[in-house]
Amino acid sequence: MRARYGVPLAVTAVGAAGIVYAAAFESRFFRLRRLTAPVLPKGMRPLRVLQVSDIHMVSGQGKKRAWLQSLAGLRPDFVVNTGDNLSDPEAVPEVLDALGPLMEFPGVYVFGSNDYYGPKPRNPARYLLEKVQGRHGLNGNAPVVGAIHNPWTDIRDAFDAAGWVGLNNTRGRLKLDAGEIAFTGLDDPHIKRDRYPEVAGGPDPDADLSLAVVHAPYLRCLDAFTADGYPLILAGHTHGGQICIPFYGALVTNCDLDTDRVKGLSTHDSAGRTSYLHVSAGCGANRYTPVRFACPPEATLLTLTERP
Repeated sequence: MRARYGVPLAVTAVGAAGIVYAAAFESRFFRLRRLTAPVLPKGMRPLRVLQVSDIHMVSGQGKKRAWLQSLAGLRPDFVVNTGDNLSDPEAVPEVLDALGPLMEFPGVYVFGSNDYYGPKPRNPARYLLEKVQGRHGLNGNAPVVGAIHNPWTDIRDAFDAAGWVGLNNTRGRLKLDAGEIAFTGLDDPHIKRDRYPEVAGGPDPDADLSLAVVHAPYLRCLDAFTADGYPLILAGHTHGGQICIPFYGALVTNCDLDTDRVKGLSTHDSAGRTSYLHVSAGCGANRYTPVRFACPPEATLLTLTERP
C-alpha cells in the first residue's frame, strides 16, 4: 500500500508546497532591478528612469502599496508606467495611494487591458497553452461581451492632474533639467487598441531624446518602433513569464515575443535598424492567478547613458 500510493502523495505534497510558496511568499518578495542602457546623445548627462508595470492592484494589498511608495526614495528623473494597474475595480484609491509619492516626479503612462477590463476566473493552464499570433494583430484576446469595465478614467484623470503625460496612441513630452524628452506611445496591442499610423514618423528631431512606450511587446509594435529609429522601447505585460523553471526560464510571454526576451534589457532588429528593448517583469499578477515562481515581482531603475 505504501509503495503504491507513496510517490503520488509525495508529488502532490511537493506541488502543493510549491503553490503555497509561489502565492504566499514569492509573489510578495518585491525587488528593484537596476540596468543601464547606452541610448543618450553625446554630452547629455545620465538619466534615471523608474519603470513600474503590471501592478494588478487588489484591495488590501498593503505590502505592495508600501513598497511602491518607497520607490520615491530613488528620486528618478522621471517615471514610466507601462499599464495594468488594476486587478480589482474597487482598488483605484489604493493604486493612487501607492503611486502618490511617485506622481511628485515627472512621468508618462500607457494603459493595458486590465486597466480597461476586470479579470475573470479562468483555467490557469490556458495561460500556458494559448497560441498568440500578434505580429499581424491576430491575438484572439479581445474582450468579450459582458466583460467587467474598470473605472480607468479615474486613474487617467488622477495621472493627468499630477502632470503625468498619457501616451495611448499619441505623442508627448517631458521638459527636464537635463533636456527635453519626447515620447511616442501606443494603446494596448493585446486587445488590439494600438494605432501605429496615428503616431508614425519616428523620433522628434527637435527633442534631446525620443523614447517609445507600449504595454504589451507585440512584434508588430516593436518592428514599427525600431524601423522608425527609436533607440529604446519600454514595455511590460509579460510578468517575466510569471511561472518560470529554475535554470531554464520562462515558458510563455503571453504575446508573440520570444521567451529569451521575456524580461530585462535586450535588443530588437527591424528594417536594418536596432533598438534597445526593456520589458518589465512587473510587480503583480491577475487576482485569479496570484502566483509567481522563479520570477519575483519587480520594478526597474534604468540608467540611460551616452551612446558609445
